[in-house]
Amino acid sequence: MPSAQAITERLDALLRTADVPDYSGALNGLQLANRCDVNAVATAVDFSSSAIRETIRVGARMLLVHHGMFWSGVRPLTGIAYEQLADLIANDVAVYSSHLPLDIHPELGNNALLAGELGLEPTSGFGKYKTVDVGLSGNSDIPTAQLVERACEFANKEGGRAIATPFDGDRRTRRWAICTGAGANSDTLREALDRNIDTMIVGEGPHHTAVQARDLNIVVVYAGHYATETLGIRKLGEWLTRQFGIEAHFIDAPTGL
Repeated sequence: MPSAQAITERLDALLRTADVPDYSGALNGLQLANRCDVNAVATAVDFSSSAIRETIRVGARMLLVHHGMFWSGVRPLTGIAYEQLADLIANDVAVYSSHLPLDIHPELGNNALLAGELGLEPTSGFGKYKTVDVGLSGNSDIPTAQLVERACEFANKEGGRAIATPFDGDRRTRRWAICTGAGANSDTLREALDRNIDTMIVGEGPHHTAVQARDLNIVVVYAGHYATETLGIRKLGEWLTRQFGIEAHFIDAPTGL
């Protein structure tokens, strides 16, 4: 059985953890070490008490998450934070987190996998963050209603629901962009406008993005933050199974968002 460090080294190389910029709270990589070898891994979108309990229940010695332990920044190790850490240490569970490195991976990334789920073929990036494109974009000629229907079917399958800003029934999507998670904001809408993108598929965004999108004649499909980010972390567990011959357990915990 591999150690958590051996798994970490393989994941860091695969995901280019050291090279991909991210928010300071993401703290990508191994966030909590353990002592024992890893017999199995659990994967989850979010680090949470329920994810920890399920990891312990299935007997996995490592938890892989997309949104990690320090997402909300520095906080005292009291209350829930203390209980979470105490449970992890008592059960010798390591924690590894990958945010933007997982989002942008060309094969196991959330954006690439979502494009595949929707039947879209990417040709370039989208959603610039520092030195990387977080999302993807491409050309198509598909009724927008059909694309929205595909997004709704996908979101329902992942325990969520998709909604879209209003559009005419005969509208067609000719240039699209995908940016999973919190992909709708003023910057991505401005980029879409500059690049003549007419349809954006994202996880979520604040209300003002829907208003702004209509003014810009851009359709935004909000397919759910959780739903659009289940894909990468699940595939990452499957990749570890192939690499190390250990079991991977996906912990499904929809948030409704």
